[in-house]
Amino acid sequence: MMNECYLCPRKCGADRTINTGFCGAGADTIVARASLHKWEEPCISYKNGAGTVFFSGCNLHCCFCQNNKISNELFGKKVNTEKLADIFLSLQDMGADNIDLVTPTHFVPNIIRALDIIKHKLVIPVVYNCGGYELTETIDMLNGYIDIYLPDIKYFSADISEMYSNAYDYFDIASKAVLTMIKQVGKLEYNNESGLIKGTIIRHMVLPSHRHDSMKIMDWIAENTSNDNVLVSIMNQYTPFDFISDKYKELKRRITKMEYNTVVDHAAKLGINGFTQQKSSASEKYVPDFDLTGI
Repeated sequence: MMNECYLCPRKCGADRTINTGFCGAGADTIVARASLHKWEEPCISYKNGAGTVFFSGCNLHCCFCQNNKISNELFGKKVNTEKLADIFLSLQDMGADNIDLVTPTHFVPNIIRALDIIKHKLVIPVVYNCGGYELTETIDMLNGYIDIYLPDIKYFSADISEMYSNAYDYFDIASKAVLTMIKQVGKLEYNNESGLIKGTIIRHMVLPSHRHDSMKIMDWIAENTSNDNVLVSIMNQYTPFDFISDKYKELKRRITKMEYNTVVDHAAKLGINGFTQQKSSASEKYVPDFDLTGI
């Protein structure tokens, strides 16, 4: 699949064995950090923390990405399949609540091979933590490997997604992908410690000046999913980093209390179940230190 890559909606067709794709990555898996992470949703980081594996590269390259160092700058270390499998087991040995694959889309074949090596030894769920811009064909490949899907739905408006992520078709693609994820893993299931072991959590980060777009996403979720199979995490953590271009003036500030509460109140009126964040989450201190920990 790396010889002519069509793993994501970009369908760049790159031969990643000799070049890089739109994602910025070649055929070798690149990992920037593997560690316990206690700041995911409460049912994901419920005891010792999620066993996060941060992959470098991305198929979206959002202009405001909080993980810019790895998504756009490709900081990280190349690891082979056996090493990746060892990382998964090491996280489990550390007491991880799950294996949390962060931005994994462009390395799906490598991840599947690694899981094939050690899946019989894993006793914790595997989480697919992605930007939502996924092909249903790639999600189908993951059937039987992923227990929990944790996708974003970032934008409803095609104009906004084109402006910030160069992805005019974002919502059309992401909405189909999320429904495929829900169908694949089914209803929400928990262990006796209130930890999620199966199901889907949809994340949405409210952006400054775009609360009405967020509300349209909540409308779609209410119309197309149920509380039996989906939780919704409405995120308040948007942080205006210095690298954001001056042409995006509206993104050079944090969201207001009014903007966030408008979206949360709208979701509540729709009967949506899930999580909210405190304003203090909008801080650079919550961005992981990508220092090759655990690799």
